[in-house]
Amino acid sequence: MSEHHTPSTAPDDNQLIAERREKLKALREAQAQGKGVAFPNDFHPAHHAADLQAQYADATAETLEATPVTVSVAGRMMLKRVMGKASFATLQDGSLGTTGGRLQIYVTRDALGEELYAAFKHWDLGDILGAEGTLMKTKTGELSVKVTTLRLLTKSLRPMPDKFHGMADLEQKVRQRYVDLMTDEQARRRFIARSKAVSGIREFMVEHGFLEVETPMLHPIPGGANAKPFVTHHNALDQEMYLRIAPELYLKRLLVGGFERVFEINRNFRNEGVSVRHNPEFTMMEFYAAYWNYRDLMDFTEQLVRDAALKAVGTLELTYGGRAVDLSKPFQRLTIREAIFQHTEAGAHVDDAAWLTSALKKLGLSEEKDRLSTRTLAGLQVLYFEELVEDKLWEPTFIMEHPTEISPLARANDLRPEVTERFELYITGREFGNGFSELNDAEDQAARFNAQVSAKDAGDDEAMYFDHDFVRALEYGMPPAGGCGIGIDRLMMLLTDSASIRDVILFPALRREH
Repeated sequence: MSEHHTPSTAPDDNQLIAERREKLKALREAQAQGKGVAFPNDFHPAHHAADLQAQYADATAETLEATPVTVSVAGRMMLKRVMGKASFATLQDGSLGTTGGRLQIYVTRDALGEELYAAFKHWDLGDILGAEGTLMKTKTGELSVKVTTLRLLTKSLRPMPDKFHGMADLEQKVRQRYVDLMTDEQARRRFIARSKAVSGIREFMVEHGFLEVETPMLHPIPGGANAKPFVTHHNALDQEMYLRIAPELYLKRLLVGGFERVFEINRNFRNEGVSVRHNPEFTMMEFYAAYWNYRDLMDFTEQLVRDAALKAVGTLELTYGGRAVDLSKPFQRLTIREAIFQHTEAGAHVDDAAWLTSALKKLGLSEEKDRLSTRTLAGLQVLYFEELVEDKLWEPTFIMEHPTEISPLARANDLRPEVTERFELYITGREFGNGFSELNDAEDQAARFNAQVSAKDAGDDEAMYFDHDFVRALEYGMPPAGGCGIGIDRLMMLLTDSASIRDVILFPALRREH
């Protein structure tokens, strides 16, 4: 029998699965006797629900009856109303439109014959069907297919979640994303928006003269960011390899080689925490342009974010967590020092290293872990900024002039060498991008790498390795350039009003099921 039950009377899932397996067993037995195929693969639907709904939304019942429109559709059976000699069911396909990719079918005993109609009555929600027939409008005006041919294409062995509540368990939604997508229209729309955003970004980059490239995922030396890598071993080369933490050093090698504008959209891997903002593998776009500096990058990044928003969701006036975010206004630009002035009570103390050290200790930072006494004034300002200012930057804001000591790949400011020509983009209190005028002085880069090696030797797991080949590349000469990385997952959290990064990654990292 088919499943018609309320949550309070739902039988055990194992019983339902057993019943469905019995139905599949009967299909296999029928196939063995030459009566049909258990999993046929010869039905080719010619139409999608969204297209039909859009094209015939205004057609009247009389018009459709006078001029029959023959269609063939396929989809998962989401709803079913079995009556005497006539029944209704709702199929859901991969289109969306205004009805979530759903289309009603009208099934009668007279059209299908006694045997097939009887079989249909025992098909279950979740089964995938193929239907042919003509379009009609019901008395309530709902576009439907008056079925002349109906086939069971895939037998579903597991019951669907309750149609009124869907998947309530958030971890189950991401662990069984396939069920989440079939039952939650908003989830499908969210990932379609992501696809549109990524496609739009690619178009935008190519239109502005950038060449899309692919660089290695396995690195002999992890580089391009301060992060802890995943370590693996290559048997044939008999050497340790690292999943890449960033593509930066390879992309800049391409600038040395003569490509003046390059970009890559791909995965990075960092062996760090899992949170609403962090996943061990995540999607980044990095782009580099010869003869640009960090101010050119900020102008371009602002245009890029707006373009992605328009292509993904069609507006620059967003809402995130119930609060407005306006991407149409010029993005604010503040130095770290200016941001502290604007968003805290530090005042003139912003330039007092002893005061900042004391304030940071009161906020819970420790000498042992955060090395407060060895940090420069600029380094203390960064820590103070991270503790008290970051989450206040709701509207799009570029934060500039990061300390040289924590920016080993960025060009130092000519007038203030203790800071770099670097920015980070913040929206809704979160970092979305990081860019800077690139360091192209090979000797300075070698000295910065040496400082990072010293930091690593002192116990900093996220400090960089010395990349001799990258220094050699710079010795051939890299043009003055600017580069930027943008977190695609975080950008999609903003554009789709998603609270967690897991909501915008199809299959995020989860602890193994037991």
